[in-house]
Amino acid sequence: MADKRDYYEVLEVAKGASDDDIKKAYRKLARQYHPDVNKAADAETKFKEVKEAYDVLSDAGKRSQYDQYGHIDPNQGFGGGGADFGGGFGDIFDMFFGGGGGRRDPNAPQRGNDLQYTMTIEFKEAVFGKETEITIPRTENCDTCSGSGAKPGTKPETCSTCRGTGQQEVVQNTPFGRMVNRRACSTCSGTGKIIKEKCTTCHGAGKVKKQRKINVKIPAGVDEGAQIRLSGEGEGGTRGGPSGDLYIVIRVKPHDFFERDNDDIYCEVPLTFAQAALGDEIEIPTLTEKVKLKIPAGTQTGTYFRLKGKGVPRLRGYGQGDQHVKVTVVTPTNMSDEQKELLRQFAGVGAPAGEVQHEHHESIFEKMKKAFRGD
Repeated sequence: MADKRDYYEVLEVAKGASDDDIKKAYRKLARQYHPDVNKAADAETKFKEVKEAYDVLSDAGKRSQYDQYGHIDPNQGFGGGGADFGGGFGDIFDMFFGGGGGRRDPNAPQRGNDLQYTMTIEFKEAVFGKETEITIPRTENCDTCSGSGAKPGTKPETCSTCRGTGQQEVVQNTPFGRMVNRRACSTCSGTGKIIKEKCTTCHGAGKVKKQRKINVKIPAGVDEGAQIRLSGEGEGGTRGGPSGDLYIVIRVKPHDFFERDNDDIYCEVPLTFAQAALGDEIEIPTLTEKVKLKIPAGTQTGTYFRLKGKGVPRLRGYGQGDQHVKVTVVTPTNMSDEQKELLRQFAGVGAPAGEVQHEHHESIFEKMKKAFRGD
């Protein structure tokens, strides 16, 4: 815990930063360190650090707890700094005083482990959803022995050392009295069973590694960090226990033109000086089509226009978010003498200037072209 950086420092905001400031800082840093954009060796580590900080500071409850306790989880009592006693106080008393409560049956069915798979998808695939097939390595019950680990036609025998309990008791006389210490049976490794003739396929493990193909449906509207749970697609259980689950963690590639904030879409569109001063009707690319947007005369740079219902489909609910269009007035450069004279006249008597060239905002125009092509 001591090596963890302060979450406010990670997001480069003050401790009293507003929710909006935290969201803006996260969007900026997530785009900067996204592994699909930033190829630096530490980009993915920094991206995960930024995501973790945002997950805490964007949640009012988690932020309040973090402000009070820092990285220490108050629900963990001693903070994880002491010994790991595994099963809790019941096992501690069993270990020293030989109590009989809470003893596990080594032959009881056991649930399989959960698995996690990280899937990177395109920006528009997150918006509209997709169906795909993935291949995951996982442990499954051996088909040859049906998970028993024994050669077909034979079966595991009860361990004679622990008599099937999976535990051995060691009695010690101490100044405090007689103490009984329980530990896993050294003969059967705590399973309570001995396999004399092992299955030739799994060599007695009862499990084998396999590559499994799974069909995955990504719902429309998922966002960065979303998790999709596929029940029973994790590793196989032991002794007839159920399989674990598979959790698919979504990562979304950034888009050249569009940015996303929850269900809303943001984009930036350039305007010439004449368009902003005199007004115009321009064509705007959206996620699905091109639409007309009326620019009123006298529009200032940085003005936002809303295209209702042109955002992301809501993952839990009906309808869609909106698209917010920010207009940026292009400063004229490389003007001819005539254009300069027109601007001087405009400055003096208010005469409108003509069309001007643009250079520094070529990147904005290029992004718009790609968006029009549907890239």
